[in-house]
Amino acid sequence: MQSNEEFVKFLGEGAYGYVNLVRYTNPDDEGSSFLSAVKNSYDADYDTLQRELQILLELKGYPRIVTCFGDSLQQGLSNYGNKVHKLQLEYASEGSLNAFMNKYADRKLPEPLVKDFTRMVLEGLVSIHRHGYVHCDIKPDNLLVFPSSRQDSYELKISDFGNTLKAGEVPLFWEKTDFPWVGTPIYMPPESVRDGVANKALDLWSVGCLVLEMYTGVIPWEGVNLNLLATRLRCDKAPKIPHSLPSDAKDFIQTCFSREPEERGSACELLLHPFLPRPQVEAEEKKARNSFLLNLLKLRIRRRSSNKKPTSDAPAVSEKKPPKLRFFPTKTTQFKRTLHKVLRLKKSNDFCLVSVH
Repeated sequence: MQSNEEFVKFLGEGAYGYVNLVRYTNPDDEGSSFLSAVKNSYDADYDTLQRELQILLELKGYPRIVTCFGDSLQQGLSNYGNKVHKLQLEYASEGSLNAFMNKYADRKLPEPLVKDFTRMVLEGLVSIHRHGYVHCDIKPDNLLVFPSSRQDSYELKISDFGNTLKAGEVPLFWEKTDFPWVGTPIYMPPESVRDGVANKALDLWSVGCLVLEMYTGVIPWEGVNLNLLATRLRCDKAPKIPHSLPSDAKDFIQTCFSREPEERGSACELLLHPFLPRPQVEAEEKKARNSFLLNLLKLRIRRRSSNKKPTSDAPAVSEKKPPKLRFFPTKTTQFKRTLHKVLRLKKSNDFCLVSVH
């Protein structure tokens, strides 16, 4: 069933193509329609776009990864009549994180948003890394912001897998050009300019740069040219962390900026850092507390009910198996037992004195 497509607006351009907002309408379904961000690439970048599609299909269904529509690339023509290959993606109405930050004074996000967005990026990286991939280009332009069902909240998803590599892979351009970077230079770690190998810790350095930018509103290494940047990274330098940042945020960023990749830990481990909220854990703890209080309330109600006298229409015998109860002797029974003991003692030859209480 073929849908009609209508160009809405131009969204942006990247290294491997440009993105348009397109409305798709199904004429056979009462005119139902949906919006899609369509990534267009020319023949020269077909392999890159096809590889991105395959990665997105592997990651389909994960909540922090942008969703692709369909399982194959579509073909069409550009405005100039050139053949293009199209990848249909879900549309983020709030735009990229970079555009979203521009809405705030000095591009600085409120701290709760910084923490929420950082957690969401790490959750997405957990999915990517578990599939054996390294994104290699975590930055505000490649993170999409979606409205959330919660008030004053948003959802963040990772997009643009054009630079994504298998863990341990070296990009093809590494030995062919004088451009010693795996991804966008200002978000890359020292090891990326030394050997070009894509490792999972590379993405974690980029997360540190991202957090720093969300707090300060300034891109990492602002004002530093590429040659000087490469020199600084080869000397294991990192972007400067302002003293004004909260201590837990500084500690988190410093962990991401560890010179040895293995000291950065993993995306899973960083999710447990005190800097980040853990809504799922907190929800479970709240659920457990509520359950305990509810059980305590029920217990008190049962105890109160058991102290009430039965009504005339209450059943004489419970249908449930009665609990085992410990019975204590009545006063009459106690007196008889004591009397028998006294009488036995009187018959004894060595009886001297008995005191009965």
